[in-house]
Amino acid sequence: MRFPIDRDVHYRLLDKPNARETGNGKTINISSSGVLFTSERVRRLGERLELAISWPVRLDNKHPLKLVVRGEVVRFEPGRVAMQIQQHEFHIQSAGPNRSTLDTLSRPSLRS
Repeated sequence: MRFPIDRDVHYRLLDKPNARETGNGKTINISSSGVLFTSERVRRLGERLELAISWPVRLDNKHPLKLVVRGEVVRFEPGRVAMQIQQHEFHIQSAGPNRSTLDTLSRPSLRS
């Protein structure tokens, strides 16, 4: 079952560790096993990506969350990419004015 959801996405290519290919887009829909999102660049079947999706719900009603998923491209068309989710975990924004990284929630892994 897919759920229509329009959230900001930041993605990065995992296949080439030295290449820092990244991009931005929006989710179109999401399920427990996949996500369809917009992409500025054409992707290739089998490419491994990591997506950071802004999550609409805050932890304890105050901490912004991101859903970070890793997986591979299973379908693409101009401007849209379908990715099969192989791993997922929620992250929270780090506290402090000079911190821009994400911290993983201090719970057991939320991997699929």
